Amino acid sequence: MSTPSLSSFLDQSADRLTTLLRELVQCDTTNPPGRNYDAMTHLLVDRLAETGLSARRLNVPKAKQREALPPAQWDYPRYNVLGKWKVPGAKRTLHFNAHYDVVPVSGKWRHGDPFGGQVDRGWIYGRGTADMKGSIASLLLALQALRAAGVKPNLNVEVSFTADEETDSVLGSEWLVRHAPISPDYAVVMEGGEGAEVCCGHNGVTWLEVVVHGKAAHGSQPEKGVNALEKMSALVLALGDYKQRLAERTFTAPDGTVMRPTMNLGGEFAQGPGGKINTVPSEGRFTIDRRVLAIETAAGAEKELRAELKRAAASIPGCRITINKISENHPCFSAPEGPFFATMAECVQTVRRAPTTFSVSSGFNDMHFFSAECGIPTLGYGPGGVDYHAIDERAKVKDLINCAKIYARLLTTFEG
Repeated sequence: MSTPSLSSFLDQSADRLTTLLRELVQCDTTNPPGRNYDAMTHLLVDRLAETGLSARRLNVPKAKQREALPPAQWDYPRYNVLGKWKVPGAKRTLHFNAHYDVVPVSGKWRHGDPFGGQVDRGWIYGRGTADMKGSIASLLLALQALRAAGVKPNLNVEVSFTADEETDSVLGSEWLVRHAPISPDYAVVMEGGEGAEVCCGHNGVTWLEVVVHGKAAHGSQPEKGVNALEKMSALVLALGDYKQRLAERTFTAPDGTVMRPTMNLGGEFAQGPGGKINTVPSEGRFTIDRRVLAIETAAGAEKELRAELKRAAASIPGCRITINKISENHPCFSAPEGPFFATMAECVQTVRRAPTTFSVSSGFNDMHFFSAECGIPTLGYGPGGVDYHAIDERAKVKDLINCAKIYARLLTTFEG
């Protein structure tokens, strides 16, 4: 029996791809709390080993987990997966990264089970198909194709499948780049760009909670209290000028998209303890989601936002606030220059048959850990999909196959 070519193997792999992705989707890795990470990482190690990579699980120390997770999640251990393919004579290493956790589900899905992985008219449905177990399946298929065709990559290959990207990545990619035995020279984070777009950066975010302090009193004597809701409302209005000034800042991405920082108030808001219809509210809380441009820093955005909150509160008589940091994700940007970006652009254009553009994602992902902490050229690209984080999340089988072709082509054409 003759050895198949890379192209013919991948062209005939729709069933192989859907079987693999269905297996991944059916392992419910909802985060929070972090379900079935043990089963999923054992499965991923097995699938990497089947492609010929040396693969193992990396256990995140329990002390680190207790430091980073709320007590309700201490019984949900964290693991990351690392696979390696050492190519004789290769001097440089290309690292592929994807997260295996998914967001919670809600609502009524077209095919019933959101973890079923049903295939319908060229689409595969299920939580994680688009974000981002589809990327994992595409990469595994690309590696299978290389082995089946007897083709070696031009570089050493590292693969990491990491936890907790849907929360803050502290025990996932952040832990991996700081503690795992990796030595990448280039990285592909397998989301952020799709179709004919390659991601070369992304926004960051700063999340704060603002607590507005009032004074409780009987509802029949409101003059004896300080109404936290009224102070909170005034504070929100006082931030309007800052929101307008933020909207005047711009960053133009390589594809020409003009991006602006944003601030969303009250994604979560609540009153404090003791709330009752006939009581003056003594406390109010609301969150702030400040999106950080790729050319800004999370630290700078937080410092500025705290100053604006304090200024606004000082302008309101009797308004006392406490500002609590929830978390942050750092932005990143790499000018799409040099052979790594040029080769990826050629791979995408060849497979997708459309001119490649370089974009900057308005959301955030794990690119910055490799770009900033490892200091290496990093791009984002995956098969994408529809209805990320929503009901009837799905990915097109053809796009998954095309993505596998792009990964395989990059591995066999990029010289490093």
